[in-house]
Amino acid sequence: MRYLAARSAREAAEALSAETGVTRILAGGTDVLVQLKSGIVEPDLIVDIKRIPGIAEIVPEAGGFRIGAAVPNAVLGEHAGVVALWPGVVEGANLIGSTQVQGRCTMAGNLCNGSPAGDAVPGLVAANAIARLEGPTGTRECPVAEIPAGPGRTTLKKGEVITSILLPARPERAGDAYLRFIPRTEMDIAVASAAVSLELGTDGTVAAARVVLGAVAPTVVVVESAGAALIGSRLDDAVLARLAAACEAACNPIDDKRGTVAFRTRTAGVLARRAALIAYARAGGSK
Repeated sequence: MRYLAARSAREAAEALSAETGVTRILAGGTDVLVQLKSGIVEPDLIVDIKRIPGIAEIVPEAGGFRIGAAVPNAVLGEHAGVVALWPGVVEGANLIGSTQVQGRCTMAGNLCNGSPAGDAVPGLVAANAIARLEGPTGTRECPVAEIPAGPGRTTLKKGEVITSILLPARPERAGDAYLRFIPRTEMDIAVASAAVSLELGTDGTVAAARVVLGAVAPTVVVVESAGAALIGSRLDDAVLARLAAACEAACNPIDDKRGTVAFRTRTAGVLARRAALIAYARAGGSK
C-alpha cells in the first residue's frame, strides 16, 4: 500500500487516475480508517488531500458559501454564516458520529461514502448544493443530487476528487431543516430521514420548496410532488397530509432488523411533515 500527500487537486486526480488498483481518498478518514481496520478494503494507493491549499476553508461566494472538502463538520457547525444561511444542512452534518468524530469527518466524505442513510446528503440535495470536482481532464461542477448512485457507489469518474461544495445564496425569507429517526439516542444510522428547504413569497405563502428523503431507497430521493404540494400554502393540515402521502409513495426501503418497510415508509412522511414546519418557521412564516 502506497501513501501520497497531494499538494494540489491536479496531483491527486492524476495519481488516482493512473493507479490500476484499489484507491481511497483520505480527508477526515472516519470512513477509510474503519474500512482498513475492519479488513473491508486494502487499497493499493491512499491519496491524502488535506494539504491541498484551501481545501479546509469556508469561503463566502456569490451570497452563499464554498465549503472545502476537508472542512471538519465541527468547524462547519461553528461557522455563524453557514449556520444562519443553511441551518438544516449543518444539522445533518452535525449528526454524524460522536464529538470526537465530528472533529475529523466531512460532508464531502459522507457524500462519497455512498450510504443511503448519510446524514449530510439530504440537506445538501435540498439546498441544491453544487460539488466542484477535479479530474484527470480538468475541473467540472456537478449537482450533489447527481452523485449518489446506490449503496457504496457514486457517479464520480475514475480519478475525480471533490474539492469543495457550494451552498448557494437564498432569499431573506427562506428556511431549511433536517430530521432523522434512529433506534438509539446518538451515534446511530438513520432508519429514515427528511430534509426540507423552502422559500416564502411576499404574501407569506410558500413560493418554492424542495423535499428530500434519506435511508428509504438505494439513494436519497427528491420528492418533487411533495415540494409541489407546499407551493402557495401556509402549511395547513390538508397540505401537510398531501406532503406526507407523497413522501410515503416515493419510498422504496429495505426491510431489516432496524426497521420494517412499513415503519420506514410511515416515518419518512412524519419526518418530512415536521421538517417542513420547522423550515417554514425559520423562513418567517406564520399560520
